[in-house]
Amino acid sequence: QVHLVESGGGTVQAGGSLRLSCTASAYTYIADWMAWFRQAPGKEREGVATIYIGTSSTYYAASVKGRFTIAQDNAKRTVYLHMSSLKTEEPAMYYCAATSYSGVSLNPARYNYWGQGTQVAVSS
Repeated sequence: QVHLVESGGGTVQAGGSLRLSCTASAYTYIADWMAWFRQAPGKEREGVATIYIGTSSTYYAASVKGRFTIAQDNAKRTVYLHMSSLKTEEPAMYYCAATSYSGVSLNPARYNYWGQGTQVAVSS
């Protein structure tokens, strides 16, 4: 079992930056990919970015590419999401997830383990 704990959420002004962290209780031997998702009230959960633990290869949703960066620190068993140029339409609960599925995917159904989420608000 992998336990994921997110932190770093808060309120930021539109155009501002925020860094989210996700620390895993178990890491290398469990998950191949770690990812960030977000879900706004009344909307479906949306994949934001994913990173392959073995090589740090990354993949981003088109809506965040160039503004968000996913990165990992293996020694700390932590994955980060650096978010910049945040938009007023991007407040949501942001979730960290892990999967042993071998292919790159931002489909939430592919992910086995989930954190409880951290709230991000964007003020205008």
